[in-house]
Amino acid sequence: MIRVPMLTLAGLSSLPLAAQTPPPVVAPTLAPPTVQPVPLPPPPVPIPPLSSAQEAWANEWLKSGAAQGLMARQKSGDSLSGEALVNAVLDRAKALGTGRVDTADFLNIWALRPAPFDPRPGLAKAVSENRLAQWAAGLTPPWAGYETLRKGLAKYEGIRDKGGWQTLTAASAPDAVRKRIALEDPAVTPGEPLTAVIQRAQRRYGLNPTGNLDTRTLTALNVSVDDRIAAIMANMERWRWMPRSLPVNRVQVNIAAAVLTVFEGDQPVSSMRAVTGSPDNATPMLSSSIHSIVVNPPWNVPMSIAKRELFPKGRATLLKQGYKIVKTPEGGERIIQPAGPTSALGRLKFDFDNPFAVYLHDTPSRGKFSSYDRLASHGCIRLEKPVALAEQMVAGDPTLDGQIQTLIDEGKTQRVSLPKEVAVYLLYWTAFANNDGVVSFRADPYGWDKLLASKIEASSRRVDPTAAPSPSLASKD
Repeated sequence: MIRVPMLTLAGLSSLPLAAQTPPPVVAPTLAPPTVQPVPLPPPPVPIPPLSSAQEAWANEWLKSGAAQGLMARQKSGDSLSGEALVNAVLDRAKALGTGRVDTADFLNIWALRPAPFDPRPGLAKAVSENRLAQWAAGLTPPWAGYETLRKGLAKYEGIRDKGGWQTLTAASAPDAVRKRIALEDPAVTPGEPLTAVIQRAQRRYGLNPTGNLDTRTLTALNVSVDDRIAAIMANMERWRWMPRSLPVNRVQVNIAAAVLTVFEGDQPVSSMRAVTGSPDNATPMLSSSIHSIVVNPPWNVPMSIAKRELFPKGRATLLKQGYKIVKTPEGGERIIQPAGPTSALGRLKFDFDNPFAVYLHDTPSRGKFSSYDRLASHGCIRLEKPVALAEQMVAGDPTLDGQIQTLIDEGKTQRVSLPKEVAVYLLYWTAFANNDGVVSFRADPYGWDKLLASKIEASSRRVDPTAAPSPSLASKD
């Protein structure tokens, strides 16, 4: 029983009724939310008026678009002036600096993206200081790979403008074969054995240098000059996507050629054959950093491969072949191939972050490395000499230097962190040239060259007043 003092009760009873009623609950008044003003973008940098001499220079400079691979043809037109000229110069500068094709029009698998670039401040400064030529010279990629392709492009445009080349057959006369190859190869001489001429051409096309005019060699020789120009244009565009500085120590993979090259001090020091993605399983273009190596890695089979290639074999066959079938948290099943001599990943796996789950790795299947057709993987890159590559990467760690094979022989799965991350670039080069403008070509297994060349042409016609209107790369003026 709770005892309440009578005095308290008496006091309550003597109060007026209104005083005995509790006050109504009043919701607290909330202050209106503070709206932060959205900062306005800074106004565009004003471009000073161009002098008559500067306008003349700019109009002449705009005629260099075809020479830079920004269009297959260039039309002649009236000179521009005022705002129209400034806009055309800005557009051309951006195209040279980061590419003609807008990144919004990239395929997702073209994950190598150019850095943002605003040419207005540079142009304004160049006009005010009367240094337009110097400014323009700094817009193109600073890489020899771009400049040699530019020379090669001029050469192939010259061949096109003279009518191209004759189609060859297995019955073509030796002089016709020699003449055809000499259009691309200035080293051809009248007295040189024809087999040597053909072998040099085969090496430029990435073919087995047998010296015989076989079907694949004829196919490469009969690619039209317009398609060769389109390939050069596409590769020049990819150079424009590259950063203006690269790590001096890096790994580069040419997907189309299926070759890995190691750079140290910005110089190539070693290379090896690789196996890259088949046309149905394209290896993406990207840049990342290799942070670790997994020794004796198990293979967690991607579900797409498991469903398409492994589960149809039946559980009994998979278990007999050494695979493990495990439950997933979602109630499904997945396949794991334990580490070992028959593991699809071999003894080493090189990990780097990327959204495509691709990596470099060893393989127990060595036969493909002796082939000239090495686009056969599911998208990852198989390596001819993975131990040598791993040793190069851990050479800076005294506890790991020279120990990769020892770790492999232990048989344990373990992750080795690199003493320093190594930049890796997966690139798609189907055309590359030497200092004399002699271009080597590789097949376009993914069809990206023609697609990109058509995008370059379409973008040029849309925004560049000097672009020829015809949609065909093979059009005539």
